[in-house]
Amino acid sequence: MRRQHAAQEVRETEDRKLHILGAIVEDYVATREPVGSKSLLERHELGVSAATVRNDMSLLEEEGLIHQPHTSAGRVPTDKGYRAFVDHVATIKPLSAPERRAIRALLEDAGDVEDLLARTVRLLAQLTQQVAMVQYPARRQARIRHVELVKVADSLLLVVLILESGRVDQRTVPVMAGRPAEYYAVLRDHLNRVVAGREVTDLTVPLGEYLESLSPPERAAAAEVAESLVALAANRAEDRIMMAGTSNIARSAQDFARDVEPLLDVLEEQLVLLRLFTAMHVSPGAVEVRIGSELEDRALHSTAVVGAGYGAGSHLAILGPRRMDYVTGISTVQAIARYVSRYLE
Repeated sequence: MRRQHAAQEVRETEDRKLHILGAIVEDYVATREPVGSKSLLERHELGVSAATVRNDMSLLEEEGLIHQPHTSAGRVPTDKGYRAFVDHVATIKPLSAPERRAIRALLEDAGDVEDLLARTVRLLAQLTQQVAMVQYPARRQARIRHVELVKVADSLLLVVLILESGRVDQRTVPVMAGRPAEYYAVLRDHLNRVVAGREVTDLTVPLGEYLESLSPPERAAAAEVAESLVALAANRAEDRIMMAGTSNIARSAQDFARDVEPLLDVLEEQLVLLRLFTAMHVSPGAVEVRIGSELEDRALHSTAVVGAGYGAGSHLAILGPRRMDYVTGISTVQAIARYVSRYLE
């Protein structure tokens, strides 16, 4: 009995500490000011004494969940504290009926995919007051059915890429090491054995291995065709990001301190953001949150990202300061990802 009672006390203490951590995060998000025990007691019905709140805040600080930015100041959450809040405290609130109707009406009225994505990022930025990003629908799931090679002139070759979806892409390419039509018929058969059934983004390694297996005299002509095939497939699998709400960074400038300029550079270049989306492993409708140092690029260490999948290999996300409203962000990103997924289906 004594052991059970001790275990119960530990659970109650942990629950209370998480409740206080949630109150600190909520107040800091709302005020941008460090949070003290007095203000916590005034704003929240914690049901415990001031001494208990101060003691629990000391324990949270020892555990690295909050820290004191200045002497005699209140506490603010750390990256670890935000992570604990997202994982254990935040309760995702479903969107209201009017919000759901507004989202549905706006997205269902989209004319095409381009229009849909433009509406999506504007809506995300507006509802969350963060930078909104959406990755164009991933084409990396497109698999190759067949490759055709047609010699159209002594130094011109038509390369045709046919996907399992029925999509056909083609390109006429100049060839320096031109060969007879019979050569390209044989090469076509070899290439189909190498690439048929593969995704359009998965050609570089197998084609490289195939070229290595050829004798040097044969390799030059085959390499020309292989390079054009990779380029054609790369255009088919182009990754792009549409973005809105970059001006929201200015509203949160004090949260980024000296990091605003490199952050804006990252947003403008998009390469880092493409890597960020590539690193996400969330199924459609699921949500992933990355905070501060959990993001690889140093320019993003003062930010947090809330992302969700809306299709196989395709994501949308919001990016803002670590001191963001995670509850609203997660709810909104998840809901809009589901609407976009339904629209595309």
